Amino acid sequence: MAGKKKTDIEIPEMELDADGLPSDAELDALQKAIDMEMDGINQRDDEESAEGNDAETATSPEKRVEELELELANLKDQALRAMADAENVKKRAEREVAAAKTYGIERFAVDMLAVHDNLSRALMTLDGKAKEDLGDNAKNLLAGIELTEKDLILTLSRHGVRAVPGTGSKFDPNVHQAVAQIPSDEEKGNVATVMQTGFTLGDRTLRAAMVAVSTGPAKS
Repeated sequence: MAGKKKTDIEIPEMELDADGLPSDAELDALQKAIDMEMDGINQRDDEESAEGNDAETATSPEKRVEELELELANLKDQALRAMADAENVKKRAEREVAAAKTYGIERFAVDMLAVHDNLSRALMTLDGKAKEDLGDNAKNLLAGIELTEKDLILTLSRHGVRAVPGTGSKFDPNVHQAVAQIPSDEEKGNVATVMQTGFTLGDRTLRAAMVAVSTGPAKS
């Protein structure tokens, strides 16, 4: 067999009996000599095999450097992922804080729109001539109502609540609710008149404005 070591086994001298065969004692001695030699061969083979395995499993410096570089790359990747996750959490928290700051007054703002509507209706009940016929006290009261309405609009505006563009603006289905189409001096497709003022908060529509949309000048 390839790789098998050649060995010399010392064969004890044997005396043949009358039949020309060695005695049992001589055969036992020969078997013992063979067994001892085979044990020595097996032991050497085991030692050489162990040395070969050690050489195969031993890690060269280059291989170790490669393993360490791979481990370092993995650690860097994990660190970058952790940093990216932390940055995403930070940005999400900042957005949530900003949204809470902007929209935290949404319910309160909606409730305040009813106050604005009442003031607006009170002012719309009087046309120009009716205002002229008012006495001084009534005129002062009316001026106070007008000032209160303006102050309410300014206060809401400081907190991000703004009136939707009205008459003359381009109709926008995101902030306008068309309840009628009427001929007017306004360009076709623009808001001709406002029945109820609309308001936005940030990029949200608190309430759409109820408007009539112009169909253009009336044909004579």
